[in-house]
This record gives sequence, C-alpha cells and structure tokens, in this order.
Amino acid sequence: MQGSKRDSIYRDSGGNRGSFEFNERVAEVFGDMIRRSVPGYGRTLAEIERLAARAVTPGSTCYDLGCSLGAATLAMARGIRCDEARIVAVDSSPAMIGRCRQSLDEGGIDGTGVAVELRTQDLRETPIRDASLVVLNYTLQFVPRDDRPGLLARIRDGMRDGGILVLSEKIRFADPVLDALFVELHHDFKRANAYSDLEISRKRAALEKVLVPDTADTHLERLRRAGFGHAACWMQELNFASFVAVA
Repeated sequence: MQGSKRDSIYRDSGGNRGSFEFNERVAEVFGDMIRRSVPGYGRTLAEIERLAARAVTPGSTCYDLGCSLGAATLAMARGIRCDEARIVAVDSSPAMIGRCRQSLDEGGIDGTGVAVELRTQDLRETPIRDASLVVLNYTLQFVPRDDRPGLLARIRDGMRDGGILVLSEKIRFADPVLDALFVELHHDFKRANAYSDLEISRKRAALEKVLVPDTADTHLERLRRAGFGHAACWMQELNFASFVAVA
C-alpha cells in the first residue's frame, strides 16, 4: 500500500506491549505488516477485483467490513463495471479510517468513478441493505466467536439474491499435527519476509485471544446456517483461506 512505513513494532523492547490493537502505530505500518504476514494477500485482492466485475449489480451497495486501509475497497472499485453502485467501507478503528482515505486517494479511487462512504463503526452495528457484494477480509477472526453467526445471518438478510460474500481468514486445523506444521510454515513465511524470531514470538503473544481462528469446516457450516445456499473455499495458502458464499 502506498505510504505505508516499514513494520518494526515488535523489533525492540520498547515495541507494542499487551494485546494487539488497531491503533495509530499499527495503522501507520499496516500495509507493510499485512503484506509480510499474510500469505496470498495480494492474490485475494486481485480476485476480489475480478469478482466485483461479475457480481456487482446496478444500484446496489458493496460493503468492505473491517476495511483497514481500504485495499479491498479499492479492489472492488476497480472491478465494478455497472452504474450507480456504491461502496460502504467500515472500520471500528479511528486510526485506520483516518488513513484509509489517504490510501484510497493514492490508489486512484477517484478515477474509478465509484462513490465510497467511509464509516467509523463497529461492523456488528452496520446495517446491510441491498448488497450485491460484501467483503470480510481477515476481519471475522477479530469478532467474538459468539457474535459471528448472527453477524453472518444479518449480512445474508441484507443481500440481494445471488449476491456474493467473500470471507478471508486465518484458519486452524482440527488435526493438531497439521495445525502445528502450518503454524511453523507460516513462521517460515514471516522469516522469509525479514521478521525475526523475536518479532514473530512477540506478535503471536499479542494476538493471543484477540485473533481467534476457526477451522475451514466451521466457516463453511456457519455460512450455510446463516442462509447462504452455496459456499466453498476458493483460495488457500498455508493457514490462510478465502471463502466465497452465494446468497
């Protein structure tokens, strides 16, 4: 992402302490952080852009729930091919929303001709209305587990028939041997992107009980119970997966 500084938050002893939070310091480096931490992130954005060209219908609303710096918002805007569609981008972090507009401007959002509304809001309180495309890009994992089924059901209720939900998440594996293997492979990915073992350890401790992953089967069953008629994993790299569900 344009304008993002190098992530060194967990490098020294004066770095972030306590639980991870989306504060100003994280917002400042988030573009670099997610690129170096999430396998397949760039591919997910590219596919969201292509999906928007197919899924978004005239006069409908698209939602980027947990928009952070607006990367998925920009991908949707670039992909939309119909008239009078708009995007609502929501994040509960004022720091993220504060930097989102700058990121969208630097990414050329105005050139897409798509209207974007930014909201500083808890996504659990965001009304979903007349939606043809909803994106939860590495967001649901930060929502309390008990609130996840209701959130997905409310999203489904606010979607046009045939609308599409993209849900991207870090996942865990029910088999503890596989789970441990994929955790270590993910750490290797971070090491290859110049994170030290100390940085990896500190961030993992900070995310404990903040980022709570589910298995792929749990995600698919939850989507079906929320009322999505069709759901599948369409991309996976290591222990990061993206699911697509059709209303």
